[in-house]
Amino acid sequence: MSKVTLTSPNPANSIEELKTPKTIAMIDVLRSVNCRPQSILVVGCGKGSEAGIFARAFGTHTIGIDVRDKSTFDHAGAAPAVLMQMDARALAFANEAFDLIYSFHALEHIPCPEDAVREMSRVLRPGGHFLIGTPNKSRMLGYFAAADPLSEKVMMNVRDIGMRIRGRWTNEAGAHAGFTTHELNNMCRDAFGESRDVSEEYYSRLYSSKVWLVKQVCRSTLRSVLLPCVYVLGRKLS
Repeated sequence: MSKVTLTSPNPANSIEELKTPKTIAMIDVLRSVNCRPQSILVVGCGKGSEAGIFARAFGTHTIGIDVRDKSTFDHAGAAPAVLMQMDARALAFANEAFDLIYSFHALEHIPCPEDAVREMSRVLRPGGHFLIGTPNKSRMLGYFAAADPLSEKVMMNVRDIGMRIRGRWTNEAGAHAGFTTHELNNMCRDAFGESRDVSEEYYSRLYSSKVWLVKQVCRSTLRSVLLPCVYVLGRKLS
């Protein structure tokens, strides 16, 4: 298995490259369950850097899809992954076309996310893995690991609090709410047949020098409000 490339072929793509440690932590979670895909679909690929990291890490055929304008794709930085403009709710792929479906912080932006998850299941082969992450709807604060300036992170949290106060704390109302662990797990279990929370595994790999703190947070009674995001992993049963 090839080594994960830590930098994009396009060094100017600095904001996208700040995602790299998070992507590598996700790849480590997948490797821990012996996931060895021959084909990968990245749903909500953004400019494409994540799809490129997956393609290089697993050395396999990888496609990234996003609804953004095709002109904004960084094809060079995503190489050798292929990037395509596509609606996650209407994937233009045959049934059971992929071994792994990966989606990192995209589902909360998709209207009728259940439709997107069902489409992901349709194109996943039986026995294939999926790994999906979104913001934690129950969180107290968020965004502090993002690439934005501190002042912008503070303002994003202020906007979130305002949406909660106004009773508009939903993705449908325009809030960056995400899903609770229970909601995301159930949505994925209904579509794929199997799903479990891997937030602790992910954060332990992302913050490997602070594993003790991650474990304390993830196993505390305040876990639901302290974790900024939730991640679930599973397999398609049939």
